Amino acid sequence: MNDGAALGVDVGGTFTDVALLADGDLTTAKVPTTEDQHVGVLRGIEAACELAGVDPTDVGRFRHATTAAVNALLEGTGAETYLVTTAGFGDVLEVGRQDRPALYDLEARKPDPLVPAERRFEVDERATVDGIERPVDEAEIRTVADEIREHGDVDAVAISFLHAYAHPENERRAADILREELGAAVSASHEVLAEFREYERTATTVADAAVTPVVDDYLARLDDGATERGLPSPRVMQANGGIADAGTVRQDAVTTVLSGPAAGVVGASAFEPPDADGLVTFDMGGTSCDVSLVRDGEVERTTEGAVGGHPIRIPMVAVETVGAGGGSIAWVDAGGALRVGPQSTDADPGPACYGTGGTDPTVTDAALALGFLGADTTLGEGLELDADAAESVLDDLATDADLDDSTAAARGVVRVASATMARAVRRVTVDQGHDPRGFALGAFGGAGPMFAASLADRLGVGHVVVPRASGVLSAFGLLAADESHDAVRTYRVALGEADPATVDDRFDDLAATVLDDTAEPDRATVRRQADLRYAGQSHELTVDVSDPFDPAAVRDRFHAAHESARGYRLDDEPVELVSLRATATVPGETPALTHDAGGNALIGQRDVVFDENRLETPVYDRRRLPTGTDLDGPAVFEGGESTVVCPPDWTARVDGRGTLHLEVSE
Repeated sequence: MNDGAALGVDVGGTFTDVALLADGDLTTAKVPTTEDQHVGVLRGIEAACELAGVDPTDVGRFRHATTAAVNALLEGTGAETYLVTTAGFGDVLEVGRQDRPALYDLEARKPDPLVPAERRFEVDERATVDGIERPVDEAEIRTVADEIREHGDVDAVAISFLHAYAHPENERRAADILREELGAAVSASHEVLAEFREYERTATTVADAAVTPVVDDYLARLDDGATERGLPSPRVMQANGGIADAGTVRQDAVTTVLSGPAAGVVGASAFEPPDADGLVTFDMGGTSCDVSLVRDGEVERTTEGAVGGHPIRIPMVAVETVGAGGGSIAWVDAGGALRVGPQSTDADPGPACYGTGGTDPTVTDAALALGFLGADTTLGEGLELDADAAESVLDDLATDADLDDSTAAARGVVRVASATMARAVRRVTVDQGHDPRGFALGAFGGAGPMFAASLADRLGVGHVVVPRASGVLSAFGLLAADESHDAVRTYRVALGEADPATVDDRFDDLAATVLDDTAEPDRATVRRQADLRYAGQSHELTVDVSDPFDPAAVRDRFHAAHESARGYRLDDEPVELVSLRATATVPGETPALTHDAGGNALIGQRDVVFDENRLETPVYDRRRLPTGTDLDGPAVFEGGESTVVCPPDWTARVDGRGTLHLEVSE
């Protein structure tokens, strides 16, 4: 393990968050995200080190979550990518799946493919699930390289051959030639996703190719800046909730998609109450709201994610994202209805109340108008709020929406945003067979703690957990994260016909792959899992697999998992083994937080609007609240990087780690 201070930095759409742990003391900083992200990251590190009195050269661990990959996909700023595929399969990205983005919308459109037709090339090769039927022609691959070069400078190439997940020889040789000929980043599907389903495998490989040069360039510049300041090289959060070294993710950049939300869920998982069915994590930042589920300390994961409508079939923390953040813009549609998001002001120019040029009403402006935030509240780098600017844009919104005044408009904005967030929570709970009323709501992000209690009321949840440093919990989660690496390989066989020795051999190969990526393989444990389905189904469920492989135990586990997830089981139906998975994990160390506060925490009073009532409400500095504090609402707690609102009929108490627990009054 590394000695010295530990540093976690998470880049968000509006703010860049920093958590610095030195000698048991946690220091946080929040600075505006910059267009060139590494500039804001280094600025935030300098701010945190200065606050903590820590020299950057004393930092022993530097962990980072970045939006470079996801922004490249969402904004179309990834590398210009070329696709080389099997003859007859050049249009697989265009064809996609038969599902529609909106079933009853006659004008619904799928997103444009990441690689247009003119940059897709087909070659005469063929593999089946049984082996290579027609070897790749090396001369043809070199001809394709010449044709690609005619388009100009080449940054990235994706290769996805038919059945390369089973027999990658043709694809491997083509990749070697293209790397030699073009000197570009080449993503081969058998390296990115050795799994069947041509569309998802090709789309994921193309996404990896598109973001690899972007992530590689970003991390190179960040690493240079870190080295200049005496900092260690950053280790990077992956979408699966695990840390990897920068060199690994620069070669497999698609794994960093949604790394920030993953870090937040990992951080929140350390605060799951023991008496709850689980924890619904509620991360509301500047541009979006991310919701996920933690049960028994286990973060929910999926392999069926998507970004911008493009499938990204890699292991990732299961996060439901909606466009409802502090910077989400409120507007009135053609029918006169008030809407919020998904458009956002981002960091520049920001909400109108920031006084930095924003002219659109946002959720943050509504929070200021309702008193959740005060005119003297500071946000990141001493940013002061302009109440008059917020009132002005909300007055205009009230006029457009035919509402009485700016306060009515602000209440409407919060109600609409809360309804959007509640739908996201129901999708990860009710839709998955869980009753949210038995869960606690873990609130974090710059805006989450402000709206958590009102959201909990809407959902029937009676316990809200607001960790210390909640406004930068994703950065804190980086300090607690395990190192983790995943590998998958399709192996389709009837479970009853699977040879245990063969399955174990394939698991051993996967284990060797993931351990090879691990920095400390002697400390790693390998988890074996399998994707299974009833014969004839089109979707699988993932279950744990023991070592050695026991088909009967796996079948029983699958039946139970199917009943839990789908509501029924078919004990007499044959089960099909589809894919094998291995995950190597090196356990991290959850930072020990202690809370030693005292003194006068009451810093003022202000009028706060709850529903339709305007109440004089005490405002506390939560950092000064001693352990064991128990207060009745209404109350507002300010703490530097986030604000917590406790409504009437709720209570607030502080535990030994500085966590604030909001609970419905008995």
